[in-house]
Amino acid sequence: MPLDILSVEGLRFRYNSIEVLSDLSFRIGSGDYVGLVGPNGSGKTTLIRVILGLAYPAGGRVSLFGKDLAEFREWHRVGYLPQRIASFNPFFPATVREIVGHGLLSKKRFVKRKSWADREAIRKALGFLDICDIEESLIGELSGGQQQRVFLARAIVHEPELLILDEPTAALDPETREKFFTMLAELNEKKNVTIILVTHDIGSIGKYASKLLYLDKKIIFFGSFADFCLSDEMMGYFGAYSQHMICHRHDSEKHRYGSD
Repeated sequence: MPLDILSVEGLRFRYNSIEVLSDLSFRIGSGDYVGLVGPNGSGKTTLIRVILGLAYPAGGRVSLFGKDLAEFREWHRVGYLPQRIASFNPFFPATVREIVGHGLLSKKRFVKRKSWADREAIRKALGFLDICDIEESLIGELSGGQQQRVFLARAIVHEPELLILDEPTAALDPETREKFFTMLAELNEKKNVTIILVTHDIGSIGKYASKLLYLDKKIIFFGSFADFCLSDEMMGYFGAYSQHMICHRHDSEKHRYGSD
């Protein structure tokens, strides 16, 4: 049985008197790739903020790598890619290499000059995302797709075991988005990085992720896409056609469900 990377038990969160998250319980194991989806206002970003220790729940328990969140200090094991527009100043005068290097700070107790190992880690991250040729470019001069590759390189340069991404492809065109998802799949499959991907695109995430967490203030569904596809409850919730569109487990047979 895979190691629990993240464990959430009875989690509740309130904004003033309004309950945003209600009695959430789920576990994510090593090597899982979880698509976290739900409508606007469903609590997706709030859940991520709680997991990262940026917001405090009204009740329940969150554990990372077997340690209670309040006691967890090994943040170098976690990589985080926030929404680009909300977190980035395009006029910031830094090169690609400098931006990626900032991702190594979580492993350092003191800021110091980069070592040979640091430079090698940066080189590997740039190479994995195929952006070595722009390492001296200013970040603000790049296209949206290139910028997202840089931010992903920053998030993985310290080789995290858990990678959390919040709507990372919202501003990307379809072709760039497809390439970005392919890179994430390689991280998951080749490096066994556990991934939690927040997305509004429930219709596409089944092509890439291994599990679905559908959230609407409470957990509507959590499990594999195969289980989602076979669930009578989810068929009643989404309808047969949408259910099979979401699961992506038998794309060639979609036409069979058009009149169900």
